[in-house]
Amino acid sequence: MLKVTLPDGKTLEFSSHVRPIDIAAQIGPRLAKATLAAEVDGTLVGANDPLPTDGAVQLRLITGKDPQALDLLRHSCAHLMARAVMRLFDGVQLAFGPTVSGGFYYDFQMEHPLCEADFPKIEAEMARLAKEDEPFERIEMGRDEAVQFFRDLGQGLKVEHLQEGLAVEPTVSCYRQGEFIDLCRGPHVPSAGAIAAFKVLSVAGAYWKGDASRQQLQRLYGTAFFSKQELDDHLRQLEEAKRRDHRVLGRQLELFLIDPKVGQGLVFWLPKGAAVRHELENFLYGELIRRGYQPVCTPVIGNVHLYETSGHYPYYKESQFPPIEMADGDRYLLRPMNCPHHVTIYQSKPRSYRDLPLRLAEFGTVHRFEQSGELNGMTRVRGFTQDDAHIFCTEEQVADEFRGCIEMTQFVLKTLGLDDYRVRLGFRDPTSDKYVGSAETWQRAETALESVCREMDLPNLHVERGEAAFYGPKADFVVADCIGRPWQLGTVQLDYNLPSKQRFALEYIGADNVPHQPVMIHRAPFGSFERFVGMLIEHFAGAFPLWLAPEQVRVMVVSQKVESYGREVQQKLAAAGLRVGGDYRAEKIGAKIRDAQLELVPYMFVIGGREAEQGQVSVRDRLEGDLGAMSLDAALGKLQAEIQAKTARK
Repeated sequence: MLKVTLPDGKTLEFSSHVRPIDIAAQIGPRLAKATLAAEVDGTLVGANDPLPTDGAVQLRLITGKDPQALDLLRHSCAHLMARAVMRLFDGVQLAFGPTVSGGFYYDFQMEHPLCEADFPKIEAEMARLAKEDEPFERIEMGRDEAVQFFRDLGQGLKVEHLQEGLAVEPTVSCYRQGEFIDLCRGPHVPSAGAIAAFKVLSVAGAYWKGDASRQQLQRLYGTAFFSKQELDDHLRQLEEAKRRDHRVLGRQLELFLIDPKVGQGLVFWLPKGAAVRHELENFLYGELIRRGYQPVCTPVIGNVHLYETSGHYPYYKESQFPPIEMADGDRYLLRPMNCPHHVTIYQSKPRSYRDLPLRLAEFGTVHRFEQSGELNGMTRVRGFTQDDAHIFCTEEQVADEFRGCIEMTQFVLKTLGLDDYRVRLGFRDPTSDKYVGSAETWQRAETALESVCREMDLPNLHVERGEAAFYGPKADFVVADCIGRPWQLGTVQLDYNLPSKQRFALEYIGADNVPHQPVMIHRAPFGSFERFVGMLIEHFAGAFPLWLAPEQVRVMVVSQKVESYGREVQQKLAAAGLRVGGDYRAEKIGAKIRDAQLELVPYMFVIGGREAEQGQVSVRDRLEGDLGAMSLDAALGKLQAEIQAKTARK
């Protein structure tokens, strides 16, 4: 006898074989039609997968409204796309077809070079297959049987994966749909008819299992949704994202440069981009001082022993540049993180409970060896500067200090108009060995962090296991930009491990005159200047708010007869601290205005004969157009008030 408990607490009992879809049908025909899969004791299974014949299970039926449903649909659509490709082209070798953020891809080895001209016929074939509504059938077989099966099919990549990647598995699962069969864990939607709206998006190169020394593959990207309206909305967002691409805008607006002669993933901040960065630095620096932080500067390299003690080496060895070998035998690392350096400052003299909390802050440059295929403009780089800080405090101070870090991150995001965000609590995965410290220490840290965040009623707060730093749990701010895309930005991390005796053995003398271990809090409201500015470029489409704009106002003259007055105005604006440019070319004023608009200058001060005679400027707002003539003092005051308020207009 099988006892099934539903989410509402209702229990059902079955004496014969039963599937999730059968239970859905027993509850009601509409639910049966809507059911795509099920969660059995927390594990996702297919709607047609048999349940145990006895015992007890918790069952939750998955419909299109569930968060897991879209990935399920897209995984099934990846199979549909692969089947269509195999029908259309000869000699197709199947690799892998996982879901990714925003869609899915499938890797193929084939002679025909896929291109955009192929997309319509692939989509047409996918539509025919979806209309046929054939079921996704799960088949289990022994691994040796599967090796022979795929060898007979001529699918050498699948055979290789079975013999290498799945060598220890006694059995494997496949999914069949019509003549198409693929090695796959599943689950899938019940049948292809559930795949209502899809689009083939792009094609790119790839390597078998990500190894550049192995076979060259073609990676075909696509996406799928439950309705055409959702798909259309997504495609519009993709077009808007393309218009806002920070890599394109960064080049057009002369904000940053990445030159392969110097190295991939290494950012040059050009004068205009540096102006944005420095404004953010100044803003944050002032806030740090107000909140009791002490700025420090530390070396960008350190002895390998330092990072061995912290655990960064070898825990993150694969994502670090190789050690620098010195003639005397010492080895140095380009620092992957700033925290061991701040720990060194803490250790530089004895500490008392009266010294705590000690808040050390640094705009510290770090380096990570990201793979070439993962690099992406400013948002994924090999060298970046974190707005980093580390707080050393007593355990009794943890709640207040952690709350202060969260509040500071909220203040920074609010100032920039980034009000749409969620907070993700990254906790340890107890089954993984990548974390340092005892289970008891982790439990204490996770409980403390979650308690503070629950008390603050943070938006969309949720826990994700496996997302912790290797030394402690964290709260990440996942910010949605103006077109709804998520960006993981600010972070606050709680750390009981680096100060421990097993690591740096940090101490302070307590009020009881005996040594105690402090707690560390790591925090970075921006995350890194590179990623944060890359996101801001896309969020504002390059049109920064006035206080951040590289060029805040441009003076332009109607004719060269008033150039001297124009230069006088420019000089006064610069003396008042504005970033100001001037256009004194022998061009028509309409062309000058158009150029300033295209270069996204927030304000233009237009000067003709009347303005020069009356000591005025004609003010033009990039967003609102002509605001009319006003005195220079009034115009300057208007801009200064907007800068002071840090108004974020779009």
